[in-house]
Amino acid sequence: MKCLLLAAVCAPTLLAAPDPLIAKAYDHFYNLEFEEAIAGFAQALRDHPEQPDYHNHLAEALVFREMYRDGALESELVSGNNSFLRRPKLNVTPEIRKQILGEIAKGMELAQARLRVNPKDPGALYAFGISYGLRSNYYFLVEKSWRRSLEDATAARKAHNKVSELEPENVDARLVQGLHDYVIGSLPLTWRMLGFVVGFHGDKAKGIRNIQDVAARGAINRVDAEIFLCALYRRERQPRQALPLLADLIRRFPRNYLLRLEQAEMYGALGDKHNALGVVEEIAALKKKGAPGYERVPWEKIWYEAGNIRFWYNDFDRAIEDMEKVTASSRELDLNTEALAWLRLGQIYDLTNRRSQAMEAYKRAIAQAPQTDAARESRRYLSSPYRREKT
Repeated sequence: MKCLLLAAVCAPTLLAAPDPLIAKAYDHFYNLEFEEAIAGFAQALRDHPEQPDYHNHLAEALVFREMYRDGALESELVSGNNSFLRRPKLNVTPEIRKQILGEIAKGMELAQARLRVNPKDPGALYAFGISYGLRSNYYFLVEKSWRRSLEDATAARKAHNKVSELEPENVDARLVQGLHDYVIGSLPLTWRMLGFVVGFHGDKAKGIRNIQDVAARGAINRVDAEIFLCALYRRERQPRQALPLLADLIRRFPRNYLLRLEQAEMYGALGDKHNALGVVEEIAALKKKGAPGYERVPWEKIWYEAGNIRFWYNDFDRAIEDMEKVTASSRELDLNTEALAWLRLGQIYDLTNRRSQAMEAYKRAIAQAPQTDAARESRRYLSSPYRREKT
């Protein structure tokens, strides 16, 4: 869990900007339209090259575009099973790597220049912390360097602590602090003893309270706070609290199909099969009519979501139909979801006493994506059939 949570604390928050180009670009960003977001941020940066925030915005969009292209963003936001931790590094070209790190470095340089003039400039401190958070995010997601990621995340926290000292009423500055508290509170003792986190004891409950405060009262970081809360509520097994946040996010960003997939997952976790499948059917209907954003959803992703829900509610015949469609045509899927589909097929075959078919499905899960949780779990069932735990 700890490394996935590092990704959360390292993800950058938004800085207020009156520039309509920035507002429009972030609307594209949250609707998964990363090329349009990058174009908007780049245009704003050409108009205002001296703004450290704008360099941060562009770097953020570049990182998330690469995650989306790789399938990592879907795996992380929807499956929520930490399998990305065992994925290989993102396939980022040297040119993109140079561009991402260059924008972050430029943002840091501009913020530092302002701080040399006025060490108590809250805007510069905020931007400086965001640059550290972005670089931390990059190290985690792309370079897979946990230590450097955590070190930069802690530097981001320190910068935003200073913002809070200068502006105690600044609710938005508490987001990084809340996430950092949650992460450090989740780390094992050996990690907490690392030199760069000494002095930060962490407190999961306090961290969540701070994030909740930003989601309720924040002016510029409300969206990020809501997204992070949804992820944390899932991990804390509190799906009921996530549903109103997801409803608000779907209203604001209707072209982001990942939000509806997450909504289906939350209903399923609550034991509400009817509403869980209802959301999946709504996604399918939006795709059929070509609703903006939903033309990008692979049918395989929809079939997988429906089959997974039916699996947990013992509708095995229909779950098999769904998963067989997924595995028969999986070119549009990330490897994680494909491996999960084979795992589910194997489990269903075991539960319905079809051991030879189950063994074959587990082997396919392992072959498709040997680094994932699905493959690791499949290896267990090669020697002992899957049996559902009694509740």
